[in-house]
Amino acid sequence: MPFGPSRAADRFLWGLVAVAAAAVMVVAISRGRSRDAFRTSAVAPRVSLPLLDGKGHAAIEKGRVTVVDFWATWCAPCRVSMPRIQKVWREYQPRGVDLYSVDTDDPGADREAQVKEFLLKNGLEFPVVLDDGTASSAFSVAVLPTMLVLDRDARVVWNHVGALTRADEEDLRGVLDRILSAAAARGGG
Repeated sequence: MPFGPSRAADRFLWGLVAVAAAAVMVVAISRGRSRDAFRTSAVAPRVSLPLLDGKGHAAIEKGRVTVVDFWATWCAPCRVSMPRIQKVWREYQPRGVDLYSVDTDDPGADREAQVKEFLLKNGLEFPVVLDDGTASSAFSVAVLPTMLVLDRDARVVWNHVGALTRADEEDLRGVLDRILSAAAARGGG
């Protein structure tokens, strides 16, 4: 058995690698579910980005409740989240909630065509802005998807990193309902 001790050492090393990889995944999942990835109550930075359709720019407006969603066409968890985001947006838009959907794909000659194809293929109809890194940097976005909810004072009141599950969608709806109810109670619509 000339290779016995070497194989045992290899198995030991691969075992350590597997344990380390599992630990990284546990940390990533727990951070993805964390609502503390961003400071809540911090005022959102002012950013203005070009619209996908090329018809001007869009900015996050103070005085509006806004869901800010950072995503990319290559991001599998983003694809999982987007139908839920569209459903929430369609329901809450008439109630005064804006969606600031931020595509973070790398700039390039065919970026707009790829994003439009992605939206069409996935049946997504919400407005999209194209980030050149400005918004991702301003909001310190390091992981996709990342979603924030801003109240009418443009303060971050909720955040989520990772795919938007059914439970997360319910949490998002609860946050939006609380913000809209508080504004209605103050006479702010």
